[in-house]
Amino acid sequence: MQVPPTEKPPGSSKRSGDRTSVTVRDVARAAGVSMITVSRAINTPKQVSPATLEKVNAAVQALGYVPNLMAGGLRLSRSNLVAVLVPTITGSLFSGMLTALTRSLEAKGYQLMVGQSGYDTLREDALLRAIIGRRPDGIVLTGVMHSEQGHRLLKASGIPVVETWDATSTPVDMLLSVSHEAIGDAASRYLHQAGKTRQAVLAGDDERARLRADSFVRTATRLGLPEPVSRYMPAPTTHAQGREGLRQLLSEDRRIDAVFCSSDMMAAGVLTEAAVQGLKVPDDLAVLGFGDADIASSMSPSISSIRVDGAAIGLQAAEMIAARAAGQWPAAPVVQIGFQIVPRESA
Repeated sequence: MQVPPTEKPPGSSKRSGDRTSVTVRDVARAAGVSMITVSRAINTPKQVSPATLEKVNAAVQALGYVPNLMAGGLRLSRSNLVAVLVPTITGSLFSGMLTALTRSLEAKGYQLMVGQSGYDTLREDALLRAIIGRRPDGIVLTGVMHSEQGHRLLKASGIPVVETWDATSTPVDMLLSVSHEAIGDAASRYLHQAGKTRQAVLAGDDERARLRADSFVRTATRLGLPEPVSRYMPAPTTHAQGREGLRQLLSEDRRIDAVFCSSDMMAAGVLTEAAVQGLKVPDDLAVLGFGDADIASSMSPSISSIRVDGAAIGLQAAEMIAARAAGQWPAAPVVQIGFQIVPRESA
């Protein structure tokens, strides 16, 4: 889905995307000291008294200020650099987004810097500080589950930010929204329509996977089904976790007839274990994955999966960042990204 950028009308009021960065002057004002004192506190803290250092640090934390690491040398008005943070670069879930983002940005004269944040907010905060300090022309984030400090850093930076693969009513700046609650709901209904009445869910322990799993369980109970058995595994999920997860699910309820997995790799593990257990797929056990990875179509039986168009996310994010860098604003700062269930042999 393409959203045309629009020029900001002269003299118009501030919009959600019209953000300015926190400066040394703002920190000095908040701390009640001079700008040179703030500079010393940040660059040579031993030259500042402990009391003054404490005041400056408190102001820095409250405002989310990050020093400009490029300020000491030759600096152009644009860096021609865009940073993207993804939880993992293993597997193929985010590969479509990264490929499309790279190609689209290169065509516009930008280079992409990729950071792997894992599923740890402290690690994400550290990466955000390093990235913001280099003042890229834009930041693309996977998800919206940022810490309070991370959210403050992003807001204070004044850098165009596109959050992706998640939904929120309070985006930092721009948002390519994916509803994981809607995905979980659709998964349970799909399996129910296939005649599966004793559903189970096997998910990673990250926030987005949990949103899908929780929604899946709620929908199943609303449909009048027994509450699905749930198991959570450390993210990113693996084939081995799929095998172990199915063993655990069957140990609790041997009658389960469908499993919704938070990744196709985990779903592949479930298929392997189902064969070991002598279960026929999909007659005895239907399996539904997420991500529509390459392995989904190449497995035997092939894996039914839920597809989110990562390439569309990458292209749209690039358009948003490039427009903002050119002084333009997207007509819609929040864009809904849909999903589709891809039926195959496993369900």
